[in-house]
Amino acid sequence: MAALVLLSTGPKVALAAHKTTKSPSSASSASTRPSTIAQNPYLGAIVVDANSGKVLLEDGGDKKGYPASVLKLMDLLIILEKIEQKQLSFQDPVTVSAKAANTGGSQVYLAENETFPMDEMLYALMVKSANDAAVALAEKVAGSTEAFTALMNKKAKELGMTSTVFHSVHGLPPAAGQEDDVTTARDLSILCRELLKHPDTLRYTSTRQRPFRANIEKRKIDMLTHNHLLGHLKGCDGLKTGYIARAGFSIAVTASRNNQRVIAIVLDSVDLKTRDARARELVEKGFAALDPANSTSKEKVKTHTAKK
Repeated sequence: MAALVLLSTGPKVALAAHKTTKSPSSASSASTRPSTIAQNPYLGAIVVDANSGKVLLEDGGDKKGYPASVLKLMDLLIILEKIEQKQLSFQDPVTVSAKAANTGGSQVYLAENETFPMDEMLYALMVKSANDAAVALAEKVAGSTEAFTALMNKKAKELGMTSTVFHSVHGLPPAAGQEDDVTTARDLSILCRELLKHPDTLRYTSTRQRPFRANIEKRKIDMLTHNHLLGHLKGCDGLKTGYIARAGFSIAVTASRNNQRVIAIVLDSVDLKTRDARARELVEKGFAALDPANSTSKEKVKTHTAKK
């Protein structure tokens, strides 16, 4: 399928082949692993009509990269499905294990044996992008992070995310002996379309600020969203950002205007400012493609159906 490029992207560089390394501590492995795969302005990008799945714009939509915390959208999807199937409840208690409490990166500083309702943990997952909450939720739902990762890959296969493999529940860089989470902009757009079928999704992803552990003043955390397009891009109400040093900055954005909704993915951008600027541009061009009468561009836009 030919790519339709309507973005002012500048020079692009092909993604270096990623080599899976079972012993990353070795000197030879370290020397061949790239320090970052992020590109200027991004590794890959895509915009789709959320209702029909038609691809409105794409540029490197099938290039494989690392999603970082954007993969937490799959965590949310699996849990919301189980809640709707009555296998779980928003009020189910989630007890924190030692493993969850010791998970680094973005977090809400969970302590071992603390317990919170699943609803609160989902806000921590989506608003704060809390890695400790991701582990605690995974263990609650599936018994272990490994079992939950298997659920993630099973769901990805069911959705037709053919270039995606998950190895973690949070998107952090892999530890020694582990492998990278891998996906594409196209696959992430498929995930986002599926997630938007669940009404509770936007309740979490549109939240810009929320307290966590509000009843304990000394340990209360004021969670602030990492999605700076919320409140600054017309109609934007989600979805998720991600960052690790080896992948740069990624974002899955959705916005709704005049009963139309678009999903835009920017994968592995060189910096936060560029990522957000390109995501904003993609959303605007997506809406213009849906309603050419409102477009200031003289260029005709073709559409085609996204793979599933």
